[in-house]
Amino acid sequence: MDLLALADFNLVARHGGFGRAARTAERPKATLSRRVAELEASLGVRLFERGSHSLKLTQEGRALFERTDTLLTELGEATSAVAAGGATPQGRLRISAPMLFSQMALGKLSAQFALRHRQVRLEITTEDRPVDMIEEGYDLVIRVNPDPDEQLIGRVLLRDHLVAVASPTLRKPPQGAAVPAIVRASSGQTRWDLLTKQGARAMEIDPVLRLASLVMIRDAARSGIGAAVLPFSLVAGDLQAGRLVHWGEMRLPPIEIWALYPSRRLLSARVSAFLEFLKAAFPNGTPEELAAYAQD
Repeated sequence: MDLLALADFNLVARHGGFGRAARTAERPKATLSRRVAELEASLGVRLFERGSHSLKLTQEGRALFERTDTLLTELGEATSAVAAGGATPQGRLRISAPMLFSQMALGKLSAQFALRHRQVRLEITTEDRPVDMIEEGYDLVIRVNPDPDEQLIGRVLLRDHLVAVASPTLRKPPQGAAVPAIVRASSGQTRWDLLTKQGARAMEIDPVLRLASLVMIRDAARSGIGAAVLPFSLVAGDLQAGRLVHWGEMRLPPIEIWALYPSRRLLSARVSAFLEFLKAAFPNGTPEELAAYAQD
């Protein structure tokens, strides 16, 4: 495929017409039209529907534009950086991150990053679902215990663990009795397998509240309505202040927060800069670091 023709097609698609693209790029309109026609001929499909006063992408044209626009932008940035002898982070940086991590840290982190890198336009969306980075146009995703994906590579940012906590006013139930519990709305748990100072203990639970977010669960646990299992980083301040007490640790693998990006794309200067910024914010990747950062 002719990369120059593909670049001209993306230029026209981005500006919505041959005339606007030609004026922006200061190139002849006829040259752009010829290049796009040659690309259509080589692919055997129409990329634009041409009307007397309008130009509209076909379904095939839209698919080609969505899949190649970011790639060509990054290729241009890479060649410019090499020619200039260095890489300056610039352009839009689109990130997807989980709800809790965003609430605890990303407000401050994003502002500090933006102050340091004025040429980067940072955009962070918050969602816990597994997004499709390529299809949805993300440069970086932050995920909790992600499933293996051959198309993605990344690094662990933080490790955390789950602890059972409760208000000091809530007494532990005797062995075999169920404890009133606050759980996630989607949880089907009926017991907690804990590791306490006295050893392993299976604790039956009676869900008295089902809530959508971990922050809501923590706030409800403070009131004494029930016990809850939460990430240590979220409740470290409450444990230290005595608002909550520690009942034990869940006997589960650690929580890992990963930063992921596509292995088949160039790692842009702006993504590299954000990754290094996260590494500096959490140098050891401990839950205590996240807890301290969130309480600053």
